[in-house]
Amino acid sequence: MSTIDAPERVAEPVPGPAPRLLVIEAPYYEAVVSGMRRGAEQVFAAVGAFHQTVAVAGGYELPAALRMALAQKTEEYDGFLLLGCVVKGETDHYDFICTAICQGVMDISSETGAAIGFGLLTVDTLTQALARSAEDKHNKGAEAAHALLGQLRLRRRWGL
Repeated sequence: MSTIDAPERVAEPVPGPAPRLLVIEAPYYEAVVSGMRRGAEQVFAAVGAFHQTVAVAGGYELPAALRMALAQKTEEYDGFLLLGCVVKGETDHYDFICTAICQGVMDISSETGAAIGFGLLTVDTLTQALARSAEDKHNKGAEAAHALLGQLRLRRRWGL
């Protein structure tokens, strides 16, 4: 879905206890990622979700941090939101990094069935990233938060 035709979403309630969510962010592009996080936090607040945030060095570390969060035993989370941004440069590095991150997250998602919202911007320019992290209906952090809550509703519906 493109940013221009993104629908206006309303946060739907999640049945059961208030969701406990972990936001894992790669704030290399701080203005972008913090804008996406604010968009997600508005969605979480609308459904009464509790969330914590941890930071990793960059997008490449997102899948490993997600795997660690799923394996740890000190905190219990109902779902996970990943936020980051990769801006295309002049080399192939962009392609390798984006592919590795996406494949890593998809592998974990399909292996575990965890409720995951994936908010990784892969853009040509920082201007594009800023447009997708602004405080409006085009905020991709909010969009990823809605996706996460949808997955969480499914998990609870099916008793997982």
